Amino acid sequence: MWLWRLDPVKGYSVRGAYQLLTSHPSDSLDAAADLIWHKQVSLKVSIFAWRLLRERLPTKTNLAIRGIITPEA
Repeated sequence: MWLWRLDPVKGYSVRGAYQLLTSHPSDSLDAAADLIWHKQVSLKVSIFAWRLLRERLPTKTNLAIRGIITPEA
C-alpha cells in the first residue's frame, strides 16, 4: 500500500506535491532526479516536475521574461 506521508489525512494532492517540490533548495535537483524519473511515476508527472524544478512552466512571469507576452498582459 502506498501512503502520501506529507498529508496522511487528505492524501495526495497536486498542491501538496507542488509545495513539496518547491520547498527544497535548487541544489537538490540531482537528488530529486531519482524520484522524478522513477519508473512508477507516470511520464506526464515526471515531465511536469522536471519543468517545475527548472522554472520552465509557461507561467505569466516566465513567458514575459522570454518575451512571448508583454509584462502588462
